[in-house]
Amino acid sequence: MCYQCGSASRRSFTRFLAAGAGLTVLAACTPEAPKAAAPSSSAAPSPSPSPVTASAGPTADAATVGQPPEAPAPTPSPSAALARQFSLDDPASPWVIVNKHRPLKPADYVPADLVRPAVAISAAGEAALLNSTTAAAAEAMFAAAARDGVSMVLASGYRSYSTQVTTYNGYVAARGQADADTASARPGHSEHQTGWAFDIGDGGGACSFQPCFAEQPAATWAKANGHRFGFVVRYPWMLHPITGYYYEPWHLRYVGMEAATDMLNRGIGTLEEYFGLEAAPAYL
Repeated sequence: MCYQCGSASRRSFTRFLAAGAGLTVLAACTPEAPKAAAPSSSAAPSPSPSPVTASAGPTADAATVGQPPEAPAPTPSPSAALARQFSLDDPASPWVIVNKHRPLKPADYVPADLVRPAVAISAAGEAALLNSTTAAAAEAMFAAAARDGVSMVLASGYRSYSTQVTTYNGYVAARGQADADTASARPGHSEHQTGWAFDIGDGGGACSFQPCFAEQPAATWAKANGHRFGFVVRYPWMLHPITGYYYEPWHLRYVGMEAATDMLNRGIGTLEEYFGLEAAPAYL
């Protein structure tokens, strides 16, 4: 999704997040779930079929008289065209979908292969870790960016369930649960816990976790080239009614080169759309 939108939209977006500029990497604003329209309570009854009478003209096929129409075949998700398929539920799968409707199972999942990638890192402790597949892809991506003169750093990687509990509870205590849900993922609902996602920063440290990061070299390079290494920008601009989070140009998610490139070529911005899943703007 292109960040270069109208100046009015950008000013509005910046004002929206200005109050939250001090949030940690856990912060994410959540829009209210759209309300479904209430069904009509007074649908007109269908007219009774007229008796079938003999006629000299053509008659209806006897096999179809009084039979309901066939249900349309389900539309396959765009990902169905790929040769390889992975689980959308297994947290060890590169295609696992974690959002406000799809918590991790088990909720306290810990990747078995956490490693520290050989890249520039500004995070410490567990936040400097990724699962081994994501780490290898990140190393290749960071090296390619450096060859293009772009300095990129790993700002936040793995985040355990216990860390998320502490962080989320802190938001609830300070701001109440309703407001906390606009700023922090509930425990067991964070992509960071899978090891498949991480946040990047610009080597110069400018605009970290702020809207203006979208215009920094690290962000623009990752958006244009991340697919070559299997990464997508997980929460694109103006697609928060689907993802549940406002634009995070720093949050990258590994799904593999095949899927990431296919999404780019088809112009599909979110994993929910790509895998044919419902939008998840708010918790169920």
